[in-house]
Amino acid sequence: MSEYLAPGVFVEEVSFRSKSIEGVGTSVCGMVGPTRFGPVRGTPEVLTSYGEFEKIFGDSAGLVFTKDGVTQPAVVNYSALAARAFFENGGKQLYFTRVIAGGNDSDAFGAGGTAVVASATAANGLLGIAARYPGTGGNLDLVVNWLDQENLARTRSYQSFDAIPDGAEGVVSIKVPLAKDKFTGTITHPDGEFPLKEITALVKKTATGLMFLTGSSAEIVNTDETAVIKVAASVLGDGLTQAGLALLTYEFKQTWATAPTGDKLQGNTPFELVLNSTTNNLTRFINVNIGASNILRGTLNVAGTELTVVIDDGDPLTSDTKIIPLAVFSAFTSPIKSLSLQRSFSLQAVRRKKTAADPQGKPGVGETVYVSPILSLESSADNYIAKILARAPQKKLDELTVPVVASIPPGTASANIFTALYQLFALTPTALNPTSALNAPLHVIVLGSGSDGAFPKAIDYAGEMDEQGPTGFAALENVEDVSIVATPAATADKTLTTHHSIVVELEKHCMKMRYRFGLVDSGEDWSLAEVQKFRDNFDNSRLALYSPWVVVADPLGEKETVNAPPSGFMAGIYARTDVDRGVHKAPANTPVLGALRFSQNINKFQQELLNPKHINCLRSFSGRGHQVWGGRTLSSDPEWKYVNVRRYFLYLERSVEKGTQWAVFEPNGERLWANVVTTIESFLFNEWKNGRLLGSKPSAAYFVRCDRTTMSQNDLDNGRLICEVGVAPLTPAEFVIFRIGQKTADA
Repeated sequence: MSEYLAPGVFVEEVSFRSKSIEGVGTSVCGMVGPTRFGPVRGTPEVLTSYGEFEKIFGDSAGLVFTKDGVTQPAVVNYSALAARAFFENGGKQLYFTRVIAGGNDSDAFGAGGTAVVASATAANGLLGIAARYPGTGGNLDLVVNWLDQENLARTRSYQSFDAIPDGAEGVVSIKVPLAKDKFTGTITHPDGEFPLKEITALVKKTATGLMFLTGSSAEIVNTDETAVIKVAASVLGDGLTQAGLALLTYEFKQTWATAPTGDKLQGNTPFELVLNSTTNNLTRFINVNIGASNILRGTLNVAGTELTVVIDDGDPLTSDTKIIPLAVFSAFTSPIKSLSLQRSFSLQAVRRKKTAADPQGKPGVGETVYVSPILSLESSADNYIAKILARAPQKKLDELTVPVVASIPPGTASANIFTALYQLFALTPTALNPTSALNAPLHVIVLGSGSDGAFPKAIDYAGEMDEQGPTGFAALENVEDVSIVATPAATADKTLTTHHSIVVELEKHCMKMRYRFGLVDSGEDWSLAEVQKFRDNFDNSRLALYSPWVVVADPLGEKETVNAPPSGFMAGIYARTDVDRGVHKAPANTPVLGALRFSQNINKFQQELLNPKHINCLRSFSGRGHQVWGGRTLSSDPEWKYVNVRRYFLYLERSVEKGTQWAVFEPNGERLWANVVTTIESFLFNEWKNGRLLGSKPSAAYFVRCDRTTMSQNDLDNGRLICEVGVAPLTPAEFVIFRIGQKTADA
């Protein structure tokens, strides 16, 4: 109550009208079942297209389960077929919950169940790449494309009359006699061998001359000899003096790495050096033996003159590094094909294409399911690989759509990550092409150890709530909008007990959540007797059974057709009918989109056996295509015989419940009762006006009572407001009868 204590004008808001009720949605579907990939725990996110389903839960390829430890033949991916059918038949919003055997014992990302996560780990243990979730959908080829394509290798040749810049490192070649006085420092080479006839050596230009690189060797021809011999450069002293060089004819070849365009070199930058010849000849001038290879990888120093090369034998305890001066390559003719930095790269996750002719497929060739942003090996960078491919990303969208994760111990140097990355490449040598320079080799990391585990059981479908996140049906309990529920893969293991027990979990879920309706599939290719026997297990108005299965084109193209459970199609038809006509309309006498035919051709006489038992048939008619030809629930109660009547009442009940929350804790008297009556009557009048109730006038279509006749004093004393609402629903014209007879013609 307002207080009026000081003089003034007071403006107050009041309401002179009753509250209104808005009808709730009835077309949102929830599905539970196994898939090839995707999250196992947590509240599901809404999907609005089959493309979104495929991006999160994998494609429609078959699932490979195990039974008693034995791998079974691939099973049709009924969940994917049902999701596709839902959207093709008019569904707009789908919440899907993935189940795996043992999922209730898994961690937040599904590890711990019977399904296995595909992964690959480097030999040095410093980099692990894995699929985000378990399943065969995680068996991906990860194609790494280095983005630094610029060839940084530079060479230059100087003659004796050219000015060589100080600091330049290269190879000097002198083919005229060199007296001992041309050298500086302590000389231990025999005096009798001077003057040398020729010398080729690794040197660095300084203000005092050309100094030998520490630890290098030189090739010389001694006096009165013709053979070239190798000696330690140190036996000739420190190098050649500037004064001595002034009187000689020589050639100096320099090799170095220039800075990238618009950037500068930084120390310990990963590189890849591709040579036109192998590295066997390096031992002529440096004491480094790395075998015969035409590709070197490691890090480049900030000056662009030294390579630190990793000599990786696959054992992190014995792997070693060697320092190689770029100058050594000046001794050979056109040795370098390309020198490129490997600082950043993109990663493509590819679902390898396999065919009957090529069951293994080609690494890196197939459908691209994910392309990463630019990734870096530097831990300080915002695009550090372990940040972008984090196990627990900051964005929920990344958790759903980024299919791989990278694990790197904190503090790992980029050079070590670089080495680990190539160790991962080496796990699949057939995917490596070492002959190309830039844009290649095509580096592929193969994740091939993922599996789908055992067949999910009823307990896996039931799910649970715990601190790791909900699973199964329990996960759908957190989504208020779902009104249609299906388990299209309940028959995956072809055992009646499993199928029956999963449908029981579906039934319990619908009863617990009150406003949900479950779609039940018959078994594939069941006989009429088997369908009738299965139907006898249920008596519930919140379930409807459909048979037979739907024959569709194989989305993989491996076979001409596959059989799909009808629940996915019916969920889409329910949603389409609700939007086009309203939930009061029976979802029957409507085409099944995507159907080529049905697995059984049910005729009229067979349906006369099934329809009285509330088994809804899918039938094909000449000139009318493939139709839904039944609309009954699995209830024996005549009041709830029809699907549309049951679902319409669920719609009314939920709409009234949500639209009258304002009444809680209001003063429980005549004013409140009248307000409640007016609110509900206004809602029902709108329903009647839109043709959703039976009756030629409102009083014939519904009534609302909320007064002393519906509540006793005891009810009032205990805080209860009781309102009685009666409506006359529209039942479907299941049997359209025309009685035609002869009559006498009137004059």
